[in-house]
Parts: sequence; C-alpha cells; structure tokens
Amino acid sequence: MTEYDGILLCNKPFGVSSHDVMAELKRIMMQTRIGHTGTLDPRATGLLVVCVGRATKIAQFLSEIDKTYEAEIKLGISSPTYDGEGVADDAETKAVPPLTEAELRDILSEYKGTIKQKVPAYSAVKVQGQRLYKMARQGLKFDTPEREVEIERINLVKMNLPYFTFSVQCSKGTYIRTLANDIGERIGCGAYLHALVRTGVGNFNIKDALTPNEIKYYREAGTLKRYLKPIEEVLNFPAIRVHENFAQAIISGKSPHLKDVVNIYGEFKADQYISLMDHMGRIMAVGKAGVDSQTLRGQEPKNFFTYVRVLN
Repeated sequence: MTEYDGILLCNKPFGVSSHDVMAELKRIMMQTRIGHTGTLDPRATGLLVVCVGRATKIAQFLSEIDKTYEAEIKLGISSPTYDGEGVADDAETKAVPPLTEAELRDILSEYKGTIKQKVPAYSAVKVQGQRLYKMARQGLKFDTPEREVEIERINLVKMNLPYFTFSVQCSKGTYIRTLANDIGERIGCGAYLHALVRTGVGNFNIKDALTPNEIKYYREAGTLKRYLKPIEEVLNFPAIRVHENFAQAIISGKSPHLKDVVNIYGEFKADQYISLMDHMGRIMAVGKAGVDSQTLRGQEPKNFFTYVRVLN
C-alpha cells in the first residue's frame, strides 16, 4: 500500500463539511494521517490545503497564512446565520438603495486594514464551554466574542443589484459572512452571504486543486504522488542543515551544536521559526532560533535551536 506524504490541494464541493471531506480522503488514500489547515463551512466551496503523512506535523505553521475568497452578497435581506441557511421563506425584504459601482467600492474600502468583528452567533466557537450555535438554537441570550482581524485587500468584482461579488484577502479567523452582514448594515438594507469560494491560501491557488473524485481517479491510476507538494517546497522558513552523523539525533530531539551544522540558508532573527534539515536536505524538524543568523555564523552560541515540532 502506498504511503503518501506532502501537501495536497483539494477543491471542496458544496454541501459537505471539511471534516467529511477529510474522512473521504482517508478512505480514498487508505491512510489515517490526513488533516487540513483551515475549515470551510458546508455551504462554502473551494481550496482546502490538505496535509498528508509527515506533512500533518506542519499544519500548525500553515494555518496562519492569509486566505483569499470570492464572495457573492445579496442585499435587502438579513439572516440570523449571516448566510443563506438562515433565510426564511417569509423573510423581510428591504429596498436596496440605487448604489453605483463607485459608491460600493468606497463602502468596501472602509473594511480594509485592521477591523473588529463579532463572531457569528451560529458558529462553533465556544463561550463558557458551550458552542454558540447550540445556544442560539435554544434561543438563549449571550454576547458573542469580538475578534481583531486584518483585511489585506477587498475589491469589487461585479455588481448586479441586489447581488454583488467581491474578492478579499484576509487573516486567519476572518468570518466572511460577518463581513457580509456588516456591509448590509452599513448600506442600511441588510445583506447575507449568498455564495463563497476560497480561491487561495497563501501562494496556493484553487486552479491547482483537485476534487475528491479526481483524487480518487489519480490514486487508482497510481499517479497521485505527482500532485503532492513536498514539505521542503511548502515550508519556506530559513533553515539549518546538519551533518549526516547528527541527522538521526533529530528524531530524539537532541539539540545541535555548531559543529553539527553544514550550512545556514536564509537570514533569521531570534525567536523566528526555522527548519532543521538532514544531510540530504529533508526537513526533519521546525523550531525557533535562539539567536539571529549572523550571530550563529560568527560564534558558538548556546541553545541556538529550540524544537517546536519533529516531523517523523
């Protein structure tokens, strides 16, 4: 049985959870070490960055990467869930003002930069040990947490009122359906997230992603490995490469000394993530630098590498 290692880009279909997709991929690839770097709601589609085999150990380092989405918004109707799932058949409709594209672009620009968002009441976030969506369904009153997120860019793609579509690049933890609701309140007629596609995660792009059916096809054809990106291609931290006689010691978490170092790749500062490579250039661990790269090149500092994760 083939054991897969690396990063696989998956195009999640509509109507299934990210958890269900992972379960399906485990069956297709016949291995259990599979995870992803950021959940998509069942009603959203698009890019899931899937970590397979040894690469599951680097998921925590990839989850912080900015995400890019294309979101379709419907104006004139509000939703308690901020998306189409919460829109009742008899939902109140408000008149949509005759916005121009220029006016809508100006409104969207107000959300660029660091903003505060309320977590949706219908979300899996826990407050006092309970999931918010469970509390909301019970009709309980509660205050939803507020988060600070970063919107790197937000651009109008097309407008056909009462619908419009925008693209957004944002930090981890941003709720696009909250953004849709907030824009609707700002315009004054209400709005909800009608459709959402995640188009990018960092440098990964949806155009390179495979559907679960395609992944199954390539696995059965014996060609799936060519679609997995190696850890060394994905993890772009500065790196320290060690001698062959020290490589085995990485598995047990032994701290390297300067005599064990073959080369230093890139520049880094103290407390920055760096990779530890074996003599063949394979990333074996990720840690934090105890000193900057210039100091390491010039002297024998103590504790210049602290392990965060060993990739075995």
